[in-house]
Amino acid sequence: MPSAPARNQLGQRALDAPTILVTNQHSLSDAEDFTEGYRTLKLGKVVGEPTGGWIIYTSAATLVDGTTIRLPFIKVTDHEGKDMELNPRPVDIPVSKPLGEYNKDSQLDVAVKELLRQIDGTKAATK
Repeated sequence: MPSAPARNQLGQRALDAPTILVTNQHSLSDAEDFTEGYRTLKLGKVVGEPTGGWIIYTSAATLVDGTTIRLPFIKVTDHEGKDMELNPRPVDIPVSKPLGEYNKDSQLDVAVKELLRQIDGTKAATK
């Protein structure tokens, strides 16, 4: 019986092609986890600005007067066991988005150029 990578068998063929991730300081919570997993799995480069470093799971608690507050209940760590709260996920290619940038996205432009460079490199390597 022939063998094949599990991702192909599960229909996840997109991950066989080069990918790139764009983040910035407004990427919080699940974006922190996603960026950590993306980097740990070595799926591609991270472009833009480091994430905000805000990742902690909270739950709601109701006070006697009926108001609610959020209480932390889970500490989130990276693949090495280091606390991710207040530790932004780094980028491989730093690109700041200038204040007031309109009808353009500098981070996305750099990400697309890098991805095209990777695709061209992949094509050249397979020839």
